[in-house]
Amino acid sequence: MTEGGFPCLYLLLLTNAILSPDVVNLWRPAVFLNLKPNRTKSSSRLSPLAEARAAAPAEVRAVYAELARRPVERNCTLLTECCQFKVTGLTPYLTKGEALVAARGVRAAGRKQLPERADGACPLLHPQTGKCTIYADRPFGCRTHFCPSAGGQYARAEVIDLIRRLEKVDAALGGSGPRMLPGALADALAEMK
Repeated sequence: MTEGGFPCLYLLLLTNAILSPDVVNLWRPAVFLNLKPNRTKSSSRLSPLAEARAAAPAEVRAVYAELARRPVERNCTLLTECCQFKVTGLTPYLTKGEALVAARGVRAAGRKQLPERADGACPLLHPQTGKCTIYADRPFGCRTHFCPSAGGQYARAEVIDLIRRLEKVDAALGGSGPRMLPGALADALAEMK
């Protein structure tokens, strides 16, 4: 080893780089840090964050599909009690991946931002029909928390493995943990602009 912690091979390659143009790029510090050099055009290579953003919706939807296969019976009759945040005092929390999926659902419904609700209901609840405007893309909390008349919420132990998967997606996206639906979704929509 040399004094700076670089292996002797570094000096050897540096010396050979002067003599052989084929090894010029081999002595870059990225090689010694075990980083793969970007040998493709920069426009066609995604950053790790961009790769995570591209993969997140599929993983979040896989979590939702796994939840749907679980044998926990609920009988939601669309009373929308759980969607009345001001009345219940409960608001779903979304990870960054969930917010990204929900934001895509909002965009697919033809909206660019969340509507304001003076009544304190979920901004995704259609005011006339009482139905969720992004039902297929609704967050995990909306899939696991039901009013007592529909069977109540899922026990955390029943879904902890799925929660951990959503947390991993959140971390990969640089999220800071679950956030309340309105803020998380508004930020995800702003990032899509």
